[in-house]
Amino acid sequence: MSDDAPKMNELFLSLVFSLQSAAWSQLGKVASPVTGKIDRDLPQAKLSIDLLVMLQEKTKGNLSSEESQLLNSAVYNLQMNYVDELNKTPAPDTPGQSSTETEPPPGNSPPDDSAPNA
Repeated sequence: MSDDAPKMNELFLSLVFSLQSAAWSQLGKVASPVTGKIDRDLPQAKLSIDLLVMLQEKTKGNLSSEESQLLNSAVYNLQMNYVDELNKTPAPDTPGQSSTETEPPPGNSPPDDSAPNA
């Protein structure tokens, strides 16, 4: 089984990078690798982030420190950028606005926007 460890590590990292890359594209932060255009799809971005959060919860205690740090960093950065994109979203009564784009940030421990900035 230990002979499979490097391959499993590579597969895990590939999965995290794949979901992270998809989320960045869906947030409109990078161009789509398929179309070459920058498109924003917040409901899909939320799903990609939620999948990473699920991985984070399901693998807790089973990852190396490097894997855990990579996953935690990916989730945190994507959640912060998701909130940023939500704040850019027009009011819900704007024609064409999806109601799912006004949901709270995905995943665990979203930032408290009501706290005063120092």
